[in-house]
Amino acid sequence: MKLKDFGFIIFISALFIPFFVWEGIYLFYLSFNGEHPYIASFIKFAILATSGELAGSRITTGNYFIKGFGIAPRAIVWGFLGISIKIAFVLFQTGSPEVLRIAGYVPEGLAGRVAVAFTISTLLNLFFAPVLMTFHRLTDAHIMNSQGSMRAFITLPDFGSLLKKIDWDMHWGFVLKKSIPLFWIPMQTINFLLPVDFQILVAAILGMVLGIILAYAARLKHA
Repeated sequence: MKLKDFGFIIFISALFIPFFVWEGIYLFYLSFNGEHPYIASFIKFAILATSGELAGSRITTGNYFIKGFGIAPRAIVWGFLGISIKIAFVLFQTGSPEVLRIAGYVPEGLAGRVAVAFTISTLLNLFFAPVLMTFHRLTDAHIMNSQGSMRAFITLPDFGSLLKKIDWDMHWGFVLKKSIPLFWIPMQTINFLLPVDFQILVAAILGMVLGIILAYAARLKHA
């Protein structure tokens, strides 16, 4: 482990430790999250998901910062993806209990809570996650094509060309076919059992974890 790795660990630790040390920061988080949920979602994903991509870059290339990576544009994209994820959470958490009701199932007790959480997670990850993941791959490629500059936001992406450049063996064979049923559905089931104030935060952390897993998978594939 090199000095830059310690620096990255310290940065990540500094994001979370204050919440366990100072009650005021924790209460501010709850207040801000409740009053400005979309802004809070933007910030969480912009920081945490981008940090996960930096960790993935370190694993695959040996460096956190590589030419054309584009930290700022990636963070902005992740922020807006975070807002879309918050909206999806609201939609699927509102609609999934109705799906169960129409099917004739009335959730009761702990088993009912787990059934609802599992239904939310399953529907979310089958209908929303594949689109989100594929779109994110396209935005990453577009940012790289723009040499990691803010020019990515003023140039129209050629989605047809970008779709052809996706490593579909990895994207379909691992990201969609394996990570959704084996990672996202069970982990998000647990997440949807948590208080609402923490669900987006946990989702962003899970995104970091999966990003690191994907980086190791890509490294092993090309080893």
